[in-house]
Amino acid sequence: MHKLLKLTLKATFVIFLLLNVVVIFHAYKFTHFYEPTEVVQILQQNKTSGDIAKEILFGINGVKQKNIAPDSTYKRVVLFTKDSLQLEAWYTKIPQAKGSLALFHGHGGSKAGILNEGKAFQKLGYNTLLVDFRAHGNSQGNTCTIGYNEAEDVQLGYNYLAAQNEKNIVLYGISLGAAAITKAVADYNIAPQKIILEMPFGRLSDAVAGRVKLMGLPAQPVSTMLTFWGGTIHGFWAFSHNPTYYAKKINCPVLLQKGLLDNRVSNIETQQIFENITSPKKLNIYTNSAHQSLCVNEPEKWNAEIANFLK
Repeated sequence: MHKLLKLTLKATFVIFLLLNVVVIFHAYKFTHFYEPTEVVQILQQNKTSGDIAKEILFGINGVKQKNIAPDSTYKRVVLFTKDSLQLEAWYTKIPQAKGSLALFHGHGGSKAGILNEGKAFQKLGYNTLLVDFRAHGNSQGNTCTIGYNEAEDVQLGYNYLAAQNEKNIVLYGISLGAAAITKAVADYNIAPQKIILEMPFGRLSDAVAGRVKLMGLPAQPVSTMLTFWGGTIHGFWAFSHNPTYYAKKINCPVLLQKGLLDNRVSNIETQQIFENITSPKKLNIYTNSAHQSLCVNEPEKWNAEIANFLK
């Protein structure tokens, strides 16, 4: 009996160790993006069983999304982080603008993915600054911290607009972009006139759990392990990265929006963020949308809500 117990404990330890190794690989891959020429990509139709097994065990290499530039009215802007990374942004100035919006995309996306939102804001009379987060699009770097360090990118976008003598600055973010905005307001001395948040996660551990569920894996203990190792790899305590808490620091009007069919961000997360905002606020739920562009999927409702909020 004693020998059986020892064997059981050893087997449990080995399984736990192997699981941690697999999780570390996935945490690393989830937070890194590369140029297409930096990694080997195997098309879905060409994958062997060995390739699939390798992806399950060690994760998939993230590739930066290409940017397709808008028309020639925009100006290319380069912002510099404190670590000397160059972030690329597109700035579009319109005549007699009412103000300026800085727009921030989601995890794995790029500024080209929020062009529809940018054009909609321009039609409403606003200058726009679309920013590629670090490790995304045409910006430098390979490491993404799911909003933790990206808060500095938001600050840089805000500071650029402020340097244009803009007094009416509005921040807009989707998913990762929304989470980064909440942290930027909490950590940096920025004071936007209004904020629009779409689908921000409540806590980083919640975001990871949502991702794990999409992969068909049990949320626990995998999401907790991924959160721990993801933060450890990048040198911060990931369990304290909570937009729900950051929301308490916001002191300007906020429009919070979410798709009812969103399987990444729960209604509870959204409600907790909403409750923690102490400034004037409004919550909109889009009944036919999931974790996607609300502007593209429900344009009539989105345009009406945005126009009303910006009045």
